[in-house]
Amino acid sequence: MTERSEVRILVLDDEDFMLKLLKRILSNLGFTSVTLCDSGRAALERAAAADGAPNVILLDLNMPEMDGIEFVRHLVDRHYAGSLILVSGEDERILQTTEKLVRAHKIPILGYLHKPVKPDALAALLEKWSPPPTEATGSTKKVYVADDLRAAIEKGELVNYYQPKVAVATGDVVGVETLVRWRHPVDGIIFPDQFISVAEAAGLIDALTQNVFTAAMTQAKAWQDAQLALRVAVNVSMDNLASLNFLNFVADATATLGIAPHNVVLEVTESRLMQDTRAPLEILTRLRLKRFRLSIDDFGTGHSSLAQLRDIPFDELKIDQGFVHRAWKDETLRAMYDASLALARQLGMEVVAEGVEDRDDWDLLRRTGCDLAQGAFVSRPMLPEHLPGWIESWRERIQKESLIADKLK
Repeated sequence: MTERSEVRILVLDDEDFMLKLLKRILSNLGFTSVTLCDSGRAALERAAAADGAPNVILLDLNMPEMDGIEFVRHLVDRHYAGSLILVSGEDERILQTTEKLVRAHKIPILGYLHKPVKPDALAALLEKWSPPPTEATGSTKKVYVADDLRAAIEKGELVNYYQPKVAVATGDVVGVETLVRWRHPVDGIIFPDQFISVAEAAGLIDALTQNVFTAAMTQAKAWQDAQLALRVAVNVSMDNLASLNFLNFVADATATLGIAPHNVVLEVTESRLMQDTRAPLEILTRLRLKRFRLSIDDFGTGHSSLAQLRDIPFDELKIDQGFVHRAWKDETLRAMYDASLALARQLGMEVVAEGVEDRDDWDLLRRTGCDLAQGAFVSRPMLPEHLPGWIESWRERIQKESLIADKLK
């Protein structure tokens, strides 16, 4: 573990009083290798030094010569390898937006602090710092091409994992979301962000979705035969809905296996705007007439919007994880979460909160009456054979940790 005295810290602020104050706080915390700069230009020279470049920069935002946001851009140009802490008197929204900008630039950010700085809060953020790992050869994600994916589909290398969805009020496991993985014979498990876009661009998304859906329905049949009542959700791209054949495929696949349509959820994600909406609107409306459940996925992001809610007969709304995790303490996220929940309520839709990562997230869902929860706090995605055992352990956890509403205990 790195000693505090060995961590090099640069403080950038245009106020002399604030520089001296922060240096004193840092010294009292044991951080003695501190450099003070009152201008962005001087700080950039220090940050680019071959020897002794700062490990952490405490950055003010509102400075006359070069503001903090411009300073961050210059850090990117100079390939700064350290971390940042924002220290500012600006409001919460500006700090949140700047934090997102820094992350988008791939610069590690430990968090932000409001002025006047509290020593305990600064110490807590600095405790999060650790030396960057040595860059390993081959750490960049491998790029796969259409022929690779086509071969994987033909060889049966795609495998489904399942992430549970539970009722917040009772803790009951009501369903699962199907999440495809590519079990590569050489590279191991590959996640969808490395191949879904390839499938869409190469015209393979229908073959991929049909592969995933068929396997999911086969698994649903096995659970049904084992007296395990679960709604099984499968992600569907709007590209799948460009052809009327998709409707017949879904209806035939479920009918052949004896799966009731109301136990199947199609989670619709629109990653790019459709030029012709006639076929998707027809297919989705007819699927609802056949009693398949439709869910608008990642609501509030991309094209998963109010226009879709207006035009398509969804009966489930999934609040995107970006509006759920930490909404209990972030006023902006909380406003987005509350608005999404209220909108779904007014439209008579069931609500699923994604990205429930910790007990605080879960407690927010309990207090606000959200219907279903999904996320790491409940369970990470798992192979189907692990689900029955997990359900038993989840039931024990509900009782032990008092995760459900008191009135229902």
